[in-house]
Amino acid sequence: MQSIISKNGSETPEPVKAQVRGSVPTWLQGTLLRNGPGLFSIGNSEYNHWFDGLSLIHSFTFSNGEVTYRSKFLKSDTYRRNIEADRIVVSEFGTMVYPDPCKNIFSRAMSHFRNIIPDFTDNNLINIIRYGEDYYASSEINYINKIDPETLETVGRVNYRNHIALNLATAHPHYDQEGNTYNMGTAIMGLSGPKYIIFKVPASTTDKENPKLALSKVQQVCSIPFRSTLFPGYYHSFGMTENYIVFVEQPFKLDIVKLATAYFRGLNWGNCLKFDENDITVFHVINKKTGKRVSTRFYGDALVVFHHINAYEDDGHVVFDLISYKDSNLYNMFYLHNMKQETNNFIEKNKVFSPPVCQRFVLPLDVQKESPRGTNLVTLKNTTAQAVMQEDASVYCQPDILFEGLELPGINYSFNSRKYRYFYGSRLEWSPHPNKIAKVDITTKTHVEWHQVNCYPSEPVFVASPGAQEEDDGVILSSIICSDPGVSPFLLILNARTFEEIARASIPAPVHIDLHGLFIPAAV
Repeated sequence: MQSIISKNGSETPEPVKAQVRGSVPTWLQGTLLRNGPGLFSIGNSEYNHWFDGLSLIHSFTFSNGEVTYRSKFLKSDTYRRNIEADRIVVSEFGTMVYPDPCKNIFSRAMSHFRNIIPDFTDNNLINIIRYGEDYYASSEINYINKIDPETLETVGRVNYRNHIALNLATAHPHYDQEGNTYNMGTAIMGLSGPKYIIFKVPASTTDKENPKLALSKVQQVCSIPFRSTLFPGYYHSFGMTENYIVFVEQPFKLDIVKLATAYFRGLNWGNCLKFDENDITVFHVINKKTGKRVSTRFYGDALVVFHHINAYEDDGHVVFDLISYKDSNLYNMFYLHNMKQETNNFIEKNKVFSPPVCQRFVLPLDVQKESPRGTNLVTLKNTTAQAVMQEDASVYCQPDILFEGLELPGINYSFNSRKYRYFYGSRLEWSPHPNKIAKVDITTKTHVEWHQVNCYPSEPVFVASPGAQEEDDGVILSSIICSDPGVSPFLLILNARTFEEIARASIPAPVHIDLHGLFIPAAV
């Protein structure tokens, strides 16, 4: 497995037809679009971290029972500069780059000066997101790159800062039933002080006679000041119910001073993140319509979270499910010198790895300051999660455990912000790279798995059957690569209800390990 992790990917710019075994449902019409790191060395230079690799976008298109595949590198400014120089010249999360010693002293001085305030890479390798009717490759920086979802061509770079004052933004937005997009970002510098910002982009702003970027209509929902001015909490995603945004301000923090001086200290940006195990986690609940925070102070024990699963409202409570860790060691596991170890060595050295735990938190909305201290305010019957009133009228929250050892969660997205029963994900056991896919039933606390020896699946994506009434009526799609050279990469299609294989489409081209993406239904 280790040999295929950091191997440079290659483009398949023209669509190639996959060989289908089984039967692809004829109703499955559209494109599964995926993003992830695909280029780890340029010339004689190499990246240090798997999350540094240059974005390689690929797609699986379904039409009348057939599957076609194509892939292209994101032609970001970062990609072009690196390729032109034939070496890495733009710093990434785990790789800090310094000026070419062959440059004259003026050029080197200017490079140092520019790094006083870092201008981040635009290597958008994490996800594909939609604003209005436009699709973007995204990561967690102020730049996103618009792409053509059909050809995978890079259309052009967009800077969030031209539309809303942000230095960072997540790659995991939410979409409501009307198609509006909600996202959040961090403003490190600003006249009104550093803060987290939640914003909304309307569903469609397309005017055929006067086309504008959907982002030009962005609306700020609210802002939240940092708990600690120089140490904002890191976040990769957030939760959303019908009426509320749930933001988890965790004690995994970005050190602003370290970030501003990282270049001169010889540190990479990854070194600017620090987990404070002695701190608390604060849960912010914000009304989407008014932008006002629920006044109750909800908090819990220190944790690290990257992915939310789902959130909803139930009988006066906000319920939100997420995947947490006891520490931040997961990022360290993805340094390439760790991932290139032989499997047995990797397992031995990472025994202290904190496994992902799927947890449910329940926050009562109607908290009375007169409530008896020490009382559990959660009145829902189907959970062991607690929210206990403290002496200072704050509420200490402890979660219910739903499942252990799963990451990259997905749901039937029509149940996003609604009470739901099932979620899907990649099983993480001995490695940060999954070797199984699982379906978890929250009601029965049971799960089923798909597994094939030497095969490594991507994040599972649920696509509902036409007119589906049941939550799990549909299929699961996952891109699979194999360490056995005799097995071609393939797109797996499972019956989401039974988890039985319906079909697989073997790809006659190289396929890389990816991170996130989405399914775009074919236009009717």
